[in-house]
Amino acid sequence: MPNHLAAESSPYLRQHADNPVDWYPWGEEAFQRARAEDKPVFLSIGYAACHWCHVMAHESFEDPETAGLLNARFVNVKVDREERPDLDGIYMQAVMNLTGQGGWPMSVWLTPEGAPFYGGTYYPPEPRHGLPAFRQILEALSQAWSERREEVLRTAGKLRSVLEPEGAVDVGSVGPDQSSVIADRLRALFDPLYGGWGGAPKFPQPMLVEFLLGVSARRDRAALRPLIDRTLMAMARGGIYDQLGGGFHRYSTDARWLVPHFEKMLYDNAQLARVYLHAWLATGAARYRRVAVETLDYVLREMTDPDGGFYSSQDADSDGEEGTFFVWSLGEVQAILGAEAEAFTEVYDVSEHGNWEGVSILHEAGAPEHVARRHGLDPAAFAERLADQRHRLWVAREARAKPGRDGKVLAAWNGLMLAALADAARGLGDGRYRAAAERNADFLLGHLMTADGRLRRTWSGDHGAKLNGYLEDYSHVIEGLLALYQATFAPRWLEAALALAETTLTRFRGDDGLWYDTSDDHETLIVRPRDLHDNAVPSGNAMWTTVLVKLAALTGDRRFGDPAERSLAAIAGRLQAYPLAFGQWLIAYDLFQAGPLELAIVGQPDAADTQTLLDVVSATHRPHLVVAAGPPDDGGHVPLLRDRPMMDGKATAYLCRAFVCQAPTTDPVALQAQLEDRHDRAPSTPRGEAGTPGAP
Repeated sequence: MPNHLAAESSPYLRQHADNPVDWYPWGEEAFQRARAEDKPVFLSIGYAACHWCHVMAHESFEDPETAGLLNARFVNVKVDREERPDLDGIYMQAVMNLTGQGGWPMSVWLTPEGAPFYGGTYYPPEPRHGLPAFRQILEALSQAWSERREEVLRTAGKLRSVLEPEGAVDVGSVGPDQSSVIADRLRALFDPLYGGWGGAPKFPQPMLVEFLLGVSARRDRAALRPLIDRTLMAMARGGIYDQLGGGFHRYSTDARWLVPHFEKMLYDNAQLARVYLHAWLATGAARYRRVAVETLDYVLREMTDPDGGFYSSQDADSDGEEGTFFVWSLGEVQAILGAEAEAFTEVYDVSEHGNWEGVSILHEAGAPEHVARRHGLDPAAFAERLADQRHRLWVAREARAKPGRDGKVLAAWNGLMLAALADAARGLGDGRYRAAAERNADFLLGHLMTADGRLRRTWSGDHGAKLNGYLEDYSHVIEGLLALYQATFAPRWLEAALALAETTLTRFRGDDGLWYDTSDDHETLIVRPRDLHDNAVPSGNAMWTTVLVKLAALTGDRRFGDPAERSLAAIAGRLQAYPLAFGQWLIAYDLFQAGPLELAIVGQPDAADTQTLLDVVSATHRPHLVVAAGPPDDGGHVPLLRDRPMMDGKATAYLCRAFVCQAPTTDPVALQAQLEDRHDRAPSTPRGEAGTPGAP
């Protein structure tokens, strides 16, 4: 008998529509039934690309005996954590308080009022690895609810008291610039052997690398480049990167980036494509450009809806097995490449015994130029041959059963991808990326916007858009729109960003300098959530502060600048102590401390002299620069252009920082000199095709 999930917009929820468990989606209907029948609620939170979520579903939720126990003793609620980050955040905090660790699948037991009293993650069908059987947990909790209700309610009360959102530490003014001190702290925490931060499992940290790129753009370049290069090159050469199809897997199960958890998430690939692009612009390393392009092309090929939105994720599993789509045996590679296989297998570590469970995960184990020399081959010709061989293997891989894909479109994650594509359009000069970015922006403003200008969280084909947008949806989409404006200088993208910003100022404001994750008209939950930490995705608070700094520079409006300063004052004390937890906050902090530089280029958009000045801007990575461009009469649309005429009928650049402006110039050489004349950093390195950082 079908449960209550068949009509849900989330593909993850619909995967459970035929379970014998009588699942409800989150909503009042489930809690009304729990109150009427005096039953606790079993809340299961997961997501489509979660391997262990699928395992627990097969072992327990598809088992009639377990389902019977769940249906008789509990009211059962299934939640897609990607659609409902508010619920995921609240109840994950409860699980962390109960067990000291969290993860997915998340299993939480609630009172009929929604207060948690017990929780954990994955439970096996039989006791193993020190974990009790899931049915044992169900029996014990059902008995506790029936026989020790007061004890259960006391536990729920204690847990509820620790779920209140974290507040500001201090709200004053932002202190002296500590960016270099924080960078030194990151250096102390860095893994010098394999790059990145932390041990196994090891996660990409694109926000930290972006922060280091920003600091190195104005100071400490020689000291910070090894951290940046070792991390980016190690990931690019590792198994965490799909060497054939482009794009990154979620994380590495080991410390050396070899064995990934094979799911691919849109948010990882958006942020990593962007940071590799920025690293190429800053260093000229051709490998960074290649990774950025291959990752963007993977998203356009595999993760794009025909209407222009970007899908959420690609599973780790295919044919019920984790990773089988991506791994190779020696015989398979030899059958496809023939006599040319030997050097390829040496580069990519393909062997008879494999490097993971008897098969091989492709990773660059040997530097191609060194392998070429050992085989008496010209390195440049060998690099071309490797590219052809990778393509041949990719073509063969396409015939395999592909991993499943979660086809819902999330506003926040699309905002991250929009920013990456817009920066690629600007930095690479590739019209494909501009077209894809503009289609995505039109999609977001068309499919996920309401008639009154509110943003929705999620869209899924025929199910349409639903759920109030969260702070991260507004902030990340604004970031994407600002990047698109600075790639195209079409005023409508800036106007759309400003309209969303007005809603954000009104609907999400806290009273202590920080912001809530949910709007003031959101569903009432046991607490109003506010997560200040940056995790795999930038927190709404941190990205909102980032875009506030940019909007203040573009508009000169203190309604944006003052809240940005107040938010940074509320969080700044934590950045030096816990930098790994505040990656996007570090980017916002460094941008605020740097100025930022404000550049207005006044000229006809399609004129050669305007483009010549813009080429100076895009010649390298300039993370602290905010740019507006357009004809003189665009000042009504773009405040930064207001009251700034063209000189002698030529495109003219006006560069300002901290209320001090340079002399306007029509000369690209003079503009270059002005951009490089920074009191707090060494000149940046223009991009180029040649040059590769040292191997990790």
